[in-house]
Amino acid sequence: MNENQIGKIVIDFWQFIKNLGQDCLKQFMKLFCCIIRPKVIIQLSMLLLCLGFLYFSVFKSLFYDWLHLPDFSHGFLVPLISLYFIWEHRDKLEKAVIRPQNSGLGLILFGTALLIIGNISSESFTMRISFPVIIFGLVLFLLGWLHVKLLFFPLSFLVFMIPIPSILLVKITFPMQLLASKIAAAAIYWCGIPVFREGNILNLANTSLEVAEACSGIRSLISLLALGTVFAYIMRKSLWQRVIMVLSCFPIAIMVNIFRVTITGILVHNYGSSVAHGFFHDCAGYFTFIIALLVLFGLNFIFSKMSISKTA
Repeated sequence: MNENQIGKIVIDFWQFIKNLGQDCLKQFMKLFCCIIRPKVIIQLSMLLLCLGFLYFSVFKSLFYDWLHLPDFSHGFLVPLISLYFIWEHRDKLEKAVIRPQNSGLGLILFGTALLIIGNISSESFTMRISFPVIIFGLVLFLLGWLHVKLLFFPLSFLVFMIPIPSILLVKITFPMQLLASKIAAAAIYWCGIPVFREGNILNLANTSLEVAEACSGIRSLISLLALGTVFAYIMRKSLWQRVIMVLSCFPIAIMVNIFRVTITGILVHNYGSSVAHGFFHDCAGYFTFIIALLVLFGLNFIFSKMSISKTA
């Protein structure tokens, strides 16, 4: 394949992406005009300009956290996933009757109050959580309860883009470190390897292994919870099955992280402390996350079998 052929492929691919983007834009504008009246479009445009002005600094700090806090790097994907689910409901949104509700003003005022209180107290979480509240209020005020029902999950999912407050994160992370250390120490000892635990530090024969904050499992828990919520929403129709799948993310994330710490401890004992850092450490994290996803798939398989047996 010569340079001219490669160049042609690149140009053709770019043209494909360009045409795809234009088609999506046309479809979006068609949907937008179908579900919203011209008068409401003007009102919504003015409100969006106001929101952009009010939340500029909020989103600026939010982007910074997504870039610099590994535990919340998935935040970039959350708005895209929400938009995807809104797009999936486009047919129902086109047919939904618009019945504006003045009660939406209450939510808008409540969200604005949260924004002001968070700004005065310099509390980022309060300012950020006010955004989904105001969006819900706008949908209710301009479109009505039926649209709120249709958009409930996509808009609620936006909560996953907001980092947990630091004070709450510390209260969650440290107990998870101790739990992982305690159970991993018992598992390592059960494998015949002498180990002595001091808090979140595992003292082996030749070296010691610290279960740091990054190894607490909080990163896997947050990411798995967001992904598990999407997976449950797509794959299961029953509410109780969705709730069980989402709640199962907590024990799954904790157990696979304990498994990772245990395996790391065994490998450190046999091959030295170098395996607890760098490439292997990162690969172990990805590997255990894949295991967690497989467990979720297994749970979904069980629910599917239960549904089939009931209909049979």
